[in-house]
Amino acid sequence: MGRRLRHDTAKAMTGRLRAAALALLAVLGGCSTASDLSAGLSSSAPTAHVATAHPRFGDTDPHKWESGAPWTYAVHGTDVSKYQRSVDWDRARQSGVSFAFIKATEGGDRVDDLFAQHWRNARASGVPRAAYHFYYFCRPAHEQAAWFIRNVPREKGALPPVLDMEWNPLSPTCKLRPAPSTVRAEMKVFLDIVEKHYGQKPIIYTSIDFFDDNSLSTFRGYPYWLRSVAGHPTTRYGSHPFTFWQYTGTGVIPGIDGNSDINVFNGSAGEWRKWLAANMR
Repeated sequence: MGRRLRHDTAKAMTGRLRAAALALLAVLGGCSTASDLSAGLSSSAPTAHVATAHPRFGDTDPHKWESGAPWTYAVHGTDVSKYQRSVDWDRARQSGVSFAFIKATEGGDRVDDLFAQHWRNARASGVPRAAYHFYYFCRPAHEQAAWFIRNVPREKGALPPVLDMEWNPLSPTCKLRPAPSTVRAEMKVFLDIVEKHYGQKPIIYTSIDFFDDNSLSTFRGYPYWLRSVAGHPTTRYGSHPFTFWQYTGTGVIPGIDGNSDINVFNGSAGEWRKWLAANMR
């Protein structure tokens, strides 16, 4: 508007603007979850917000944490596979799930039955998620990497791919335990192929026995997701750095039926946002 408003008109407009601003601040002040903060955004775009800082989930078989309790960490998430038949991702996020690891493939010929469903629905609810591959010791690493790439889309907004390395004594077809040097060499083949394809440094998931058996303390240069359900990672893995910690397999997460795996990000809410900015595609 090119001409000057009369004083009374300007005063009325100022009052209306002030009221509108106060109303907006009231709404924003009441926001506490990622679902509130992401209202109006595309439902297909994961958010970088912490769903709920320092959530304390239930547990059907809780460990008595003497130090380094999981709820002292700000950012929590879960991991799912076909065994989580139905997940209400909106409810899970509102309860404090800020990220998810989703099983995609195993070996060179198996795709998790619910990968596509979990992958799609987690994104629709704004939960940042990564796909993981369960390694099979009776198949060459390059074949497994090719299988993972074939079945996991190179998608904007996804977290880095994950290589799940653990012994599987219950496997009906493969109980092979290669020498540590062979294990590490095969891991490197898989990781190199996958990193080149997705343009992201993959994450390594492992358990205490596998870590020790294969001297993974010497296998550096990758972010680690460590399993330790009966003690803080520093008491089980020494000084080995970790980015994620899986602290229970018997957790209770609203929106997920049955026992749930629960993980934390090793850092503050601010560090989480920075990590996402640096690592999401």
